[in-house]
Amino acid sequence: MTEVDANGNGDAEVPPPKPETQESPQNNGNSSEPVLSKNALKKQARHQRWEAKKAEKKAAAKEKKKKESERKRKEWEESLASMPEDERTKFIESRISLRKERMEQHTLEKNSKKERLIKGKEEGQNVVIDLQFSHLMTPSEIHSLVKQIMYCYAVNGRCESPAHLWLTGCEGEMDDQLKKISGFDKWIIEKENKPYIEALQDRKDDLVYLTADSETVLEELDLKKIYIIGGLVDRNRWKGITMEKAQEQGIQTAKLPISNFLKMCSSQVLTVNQVVEILLKFIETRDWKTSFFEVIPQRKRSQADLEGNADNTVVEEEEEEEELEQTDDPLPSKKQCVEEIPSNKLVDGV
Repeated sequence: MTEVDANGNGDAEVPPPKPETQESPQNNGNSSEPVLSKNALKKQARHQRWEAKKAEKKAAAKEKKKKESERKRKEWEESLASMPEDERTKFIESRISLRKERMEQHTLEKNSKKERLIKGKEEGQNVVIDLQFSHLMTPSEIHSLVKQIMYCYAVNGRCESPAHLWLTGCEGEMDDQLKKISGFDKWIIEKENKPYIEALQDRKDDLVYLTADSETVLEELDLKKIYIIGGLVDRNRWKGITMEKAQEQGIQTAKLPISNFLKMCSSQVLTVNQVVEILLKFIETRDWKTSFFEVIPQRKRSQADLEGNADNTVVEEEEEEEELEQTDDPLPSKKQCVEEIPSNKLVDGV
């Protein structure tokens, strides 16, 4: 499973790596075109194979959907042909009425969601996903992050009190991938090509970068603050750079109080969408413990933890399906186990 730091590890200030080149004896220094090294050519070939495989899977899925539609249509026609005429008429009318009811219900839900998101945009908690990291990620990692962003928007739309989500630094490959999402241009969300430090320069004092390296524990969400999550699927290649970035920019930092309620065997690693969902759950419940235990997958917890918090967990199968939709690899890169810290051992601010 592609993973990021639970509190957003990433640094947009790191310059993009220069393409690996080598001198070609045939150029004799007369051509301005760089010649790719063997390593760069291999990376380019891997990317081309990945794109080809992606296109094949998309075509296969489209063909499968087409065949399934044809099968259902044939079954429908055969079913109607076997009915008496009066019964067939009533059946068709009932199906039309049912479909109309469903469409009306869908419209109501869609309008309700739109109203909630507009209200969240005006009054909700500001949460920024910092996307200035496409130059630090492989195409598959960018693809995974885009899926996580889709999930963030979907979860936010289902909330009774949604947050005001921002996507900043939408440039290059990241911007291209986001624009490929069906209906992305209609999302009720802030989309900025500028980095957050520029887009929100008049509110610099309110910026808080969430990073596990911070010494400040986030005990409560403040509506006046703008919380930033680093959008970087880095497989731990870029440890600590969000903290460095925040220090260089002179903005506040904080970390989620995970260690107050959970004990993890390895590093506290969550996907971007899990961090966003934890914040949304806290907005709803104002309870960190409930937020962590409802969002963090059961497979990452110890058996004792599961038995002691049965009322705070969600159905395992539903979590697995949601995570698989957001990641390319269904298995985490590192096994984690989580256990609850007894309340009598909690230390304020730790």
